[in-house]
Amino acid sequence: MGFRPWDVTVAPPEFIRLSAHPLRWRLLVALADGDYRVRELVERVREPQNLVSYHLRLLRDGGLVTARRSSFDGRDSYYRLDLERCAEALAASGAALHPALRQASAPPPRPVVGARARRMAVLFVCTGNSARSPIAEALLRHHTAGRVTAASAGTSPKPQVHPHAVRVLRESFGIDLSGRRSQHVDDLAGRRFDHVITLCDRAREVCPAFGPRRVHWSMADPGAAGDTGQAGYAAFQHAAADIDTRIKHLMPVLNTPETVARSES
Repeated sequence: MGFRPWDVTVAPPEFIRLSAHPLRWRLLVALADGDYRVRELVERVREPQNLVSYHLRLLRDGGLVTARRSSFDGRDSYYRLDLERCAEALAASGAALHPALRQASAPPPRPVVGARARRMAVLFVCTGNSARSPIAEALLRHHTAGRVTAASAGTSPKPQVHPHAVRVLRESFGIDLSGRRSQHVDDLAGRRFDHVITLCDRAREVCPAFGPRRVHWSMADPGAAGDTGQAGYAAFQHAAADIDTRIKHLMPVLNTPETVARSES
């Protein structure tokens, strides 16, 4: 008999093997919503901690999930889903089945028209409101052309935005943030936001409630070292690029009719 290609056993792509496990899929879905600590993931998936930790390790080994120590409590770690890596792995998995299934780059999301009378409002919070949160505010406003109301504040704000934050936004994105001053979260008392995103582990613990949906992005403070030279600026470049990626993944969430309906319920 002649050779038949379907006689050959082909192992499924790594992404399929990792994500097909029911618990690992639930962990991926949970982390798609934001960054969480192990005990929080245990509560969300309702499985024993040792089992959750085991499957998180497999996801980390597979490159789909990363972890960083909490700046609030060094005994804790925040786990984060690498959406860029997941997109690449998903596209490669489709291509492994058939070349026609290789995913092309998705077009930019279109804003929902006529689904609501007001603009979506997003608040970014960190401790000093001098680096991470004003960068996130500026990038969301920039990428949505003002279709989203973006604001930022700090739980213990510094007098002004860090000069490296101003510089990186100007040089990398053409955004002018000069003259902007930091503000305290208390200055926003009484305002409602559809999404509140904390970018600092310490700020997450004390941030007031401003609306129905709260998400955490665990990010290191690029200005923590106090380096005003080129090495310090490189930390801001890295942070801005990371925030920019997160903002781009946030935009489709803000533009879906389901999100709009949930925010107004």
